[in-house]
Amino acid sequence: MENSAVEITNLLHRYAELMDAGDFEGCAALFADAAIILDRSPDVPPVDAPTMLALWRSSVIVYDDGTPRTRHLVTNPILAIDEEGGTATCRSTYTVFQQVPGSELQPVASGRYHDRFERVDGTWRFSERDFTMLDLVGDLSHHLTIDPP
Repeated sequence: MENSAVEITNLLHRYAELMDAGDFEGCAALFADAAIILDRSPDVPPVDAPTMLALWRSSVIVYDDGTPRTRHLVTNPILAIDEEGGTATCRSTYTVFQQVPGSELQPVASGRYHDRFERVDGTWRFSERDFTMLDLVGDLSHHLTIDPP
């Protein structure tokens, strides 16, 4: 059996792998039991996985190969795990690279994820993800149909 730190880190990387494959349904499944924060305003509640799936489907550009032509690198995970309580937090950094037909590979975005996890029936899962910390923005015109917040 894997240890908790490996299981949680694998969830971070599984999200990146699914997003890069254009598997938005798989990404949404990872957040099936999670609160997803898109806006930190006190009057804006978190969204759920079906709402996030609809947002990804409507805003992420998918190319002929069925992918967004991206590579999400999730790095620098800082974990705090409460084994007894079955909860954990993780702060990590992400960088998104993209290469579309007719262009060079380039970084298009970088930011931070703040995640919460819970262990249910022996398995770790996301309980919250904060998507609001987009720190550095490059040319997202070939990646998203909307402007980032």
